[in-house]
Amino acid sequence: MAQLLNDAELIERVFLHIDNKSTDTGTNTWQEPVDNYLSEERFQSEIELLRRLPVPFCPSAALPEAGSYIARTAALRPILVVRGDDGVVRGFRNACRHRGMPVAEGNGCARAFNCPYHSWSYGLDGTLKFIPGEEGFPDFNKADNGLVPVTAEEKNGIVFVTQDEPISTGAFDEAPEVIYPDQELFDIAEFDDKANWKLLCETSMEGYHIKALHNRSFYPYGFDNLNIVESYGPNSRVVFPFRRIEKLRDIPPAERRIDGMVTSVYQLFPNTHISVLSSHSLFIVMEPISRSETKWIIYRLGNRRGKGEGVDEKMKEAKRDAKFVVDSGLEEDRHAACAIQAGLEGKANSVLNFGYWEKAIVHFHTNLHASLAKLD
Repeated sequence: MAQLLNDAELIERVFLHIDNKSTDTGTNTWQEPVDNYLSEERFQSEIELLRRLPVPFCPSAALPEAGSYIARTAALRPILVVRGDDGVVRGFRNACRHRGMPVAEGNGCARAFNCPYHSWSYGLDGTLKFIPGEEGFPDFNKADNGLVPVTAEEKNGIVFVTQDEPISTGAFDEAPEVIYPDQELFDIAEFDDKANWKLLCETSMEGYHIKALHNRSFYPYGFDNLNIVESYGPNSRVVFPFRRIEKLRDIPPAERRIDGMVTSVYQLFPNTHISVLSSHSLFIVMEPISRSETKWIIYRLGNRRGKGEGVDEKMKEAKRDAKFVVDSGLEEDRHAACAIQAGLEGKANSVLNFGYWEKAIVHFHTNLHASLAKLD
């Protein structure tokens, strides 16, 4: 993984920007054609890309034990991911080999997957175990008709799924070590927005909008257009400091602790980000439904406890902070993206202009453009 700034270096960089009234800036601008948010042909190419990259599917913490599973749609296909008795995470196309019915829904823990249509049964490793009335299928080979596998890989607390022939390693090789299998998952939420998935991703990639859009939510606690922005592979990290970081000025550098002083948002190319906040982390997947609709999938996890911190107290704090983030700033970002989608449909603009303040967004579109070119 490319070298990111350590905590001490981050704190010094933040102080430098506070003192100079500056921020990290890019060296390039980008004009993204509006048609790339509206075109059905472009949308289908993006779906193909999502099937051919290792895409973050869920945090490892969502699959804590043998039999833990998540079944959901990814890149418009039903996918099932499960942790086996051997501790290995496996992925499958979520379709019975009899008549194609999904064999699992939602998330939970199971010892086997039974198709609700005719009760064909599959093991955690995908093998077809049982066919009711098997004598009615005399030429059917169970051994050759287990659930169809897809590639599932686990790295640094993240489960990645690659559905089709890969064109690159995507975010997998550069997966950050910021989320851990032993973090406690306390909530999974899903909701839809009438906006292109890229518009929603872009809302968390810059702090240029903090004062204007989040004037009463985030801005009173943070800064406007003051961020640390770093790239690693096709991914990026955007750090949003809180005003209370000033408390560290009088503390010797070796004793400074950045926890609780910043929000770090790790963008995992192409459609996932992990926000590490004071007491909790958000693992967010922007799952495209259509060119103008996206499903949010949010895993909320408590952060690892510090020395002497009680479990109950820390979890209460995590849940309280998570509610504030979702009810305030996240709602504002969602509304903005949906409003932009409506504006794009009105054909007022032919391009969206991203400037030096939007360094991570330029990096995202540069890599998306290059990755799509590999499909040709």
